[in-house]
Amino acid sequence: MVVRLQGELDMLSAASTAEHLDALTSEPSPDLVVDLARLTFLDCSGIGVLCRARRRARERGGRLALVITDPRFVRTLRAVGLGDSFEVLDAVPPAARRAADSVSRLRSRAATTPAPRHG
Repeated sequence: MVVRLQGELDMLSAASTAEHLDALTSEPSPDLVVDLARLTFLDCSGIGVLCRARRRARERGGRLALVITDPRFVRTLRAVGLGDSFEVLDAVPPAARRAADSVSRLRSRAATTPAPRHG
């Protein structure tokens, strides 16, 4: 499953994003790729949401990887001691794009909207 985050992941969008990621990590063995390529801002609330989703995925025997194209976000994770806590990818793996049941797009401060299927 690929989840694309767009806009800002901050204290205003954290709750709705967490709710969506909680739903995606509620089943056994979730395999999530969270694409941050279109994210413009990430604060401590957003980092907390990502940590929660990673923990929930691992507790259920799954994994969560982050696609990070902005070096500022990698530096931010390192600065808070989480540099080695996430699997960080440069792009969404082709297999994940092909195998995804759906691609979800979250817009900050907006409702969750499913994106078109890729296949």
